[in-house]
Amino acid sequence: MPRLSEVIAALENLWPAERAESWDAVGTVVGEPDREVSRVLFAVDPVQEIADEAVKLGADLLVTHHPLYLRGTTTVAASTFKGRVVHTLIKNDVALHVAHTNADTADPGVSDALAGALDLTVVRPLVPDPADPGGRRGLGRVCELPHPLTVREFAARAAERLPATAQGIRVAGDPDATVRTVAVSGGSGDGLFDHVRAAGVDAFLTADLRHHPVSEFTAALAHSPLALLDAAHWATEWPWCELAAAQLDEISDRNGWDLRVHVSKTVTDPWTAHAASAPTSDTLGAPN
Repeated sequence: MPRLSEVIAALENLWPAERAESWDAVGTVVGEPDREVSRVLFAVDPVQEIADEAVKLGADLLVTHHPLYLRGTTTVAASTFKGRVVHTLIKNDVALHVAHTNADTADPGVSDALAGALDLTVVRPLVPDPADPGGRRGLGRVCELPHPLTVREFAARAAERLPATAQGIRVAGDPDATVRTVAVSGGSGDGLFDHVRAAGVDAFLTADLRHHPVSEFTAALAHSPLALLDAAHWATEWPWCELAAAQLDEISDRNGWDLRVHVSKTVTDPWTAHAASAPTSDTLGAPN
């Protein structure tokens, strides 16, 4: 069995920490470098349910996409929910490693996994990494559909292919417009609108779209068929866990490590229910 330091070195080769954004907090959070690793669990969020799942599974290493401490802390007291996660992991000899924005821009990365889940063909990065001479790394992906769909049909495909959440898929735009090209970005994507506009795609699927940026974007494109599709943050990033697990599986086989690699199917999206607005007898809108 490999030591934790050997597995971490392999993960750092996939997602080098120096490629993370300056504000990010990636890398190993807890773990003893010399401990042996036989079982690994991948998940999106380092929350208590996932820590408990790692312990129950007998995992030696938990790899998550989201950082545990993104903005720093002055305490890991078990009276805080993040401190309780730390205590659970350390008491049960479970290491924690984070790959966040360095996995977003990787080749393949988070948006490649999202595109794969939607049966899209990746053409290029939406925001290329200028440090990549091959032009394959970067944030988001510009993709093509195998055959045209309407916005309504593409939204239905996203709802079917991505993990089910209370939110589902929200759409801004003409449901009957034709979609041939799509930009995707796992996680929060309304900061990429300028790049989406420049890409000339028919639709953009991402998460965490806010009222004012969407309102301004759609107003600026009043005569454009470009549609926006807003999925749950967790749902757009969970496919990366399967991709990352497959990558580690391949490394394990190549090195003769015989690791047992798992992907958590626990839904850690914070929204738990959805009540659809009931249409009035006339038109949708605010009450008089």
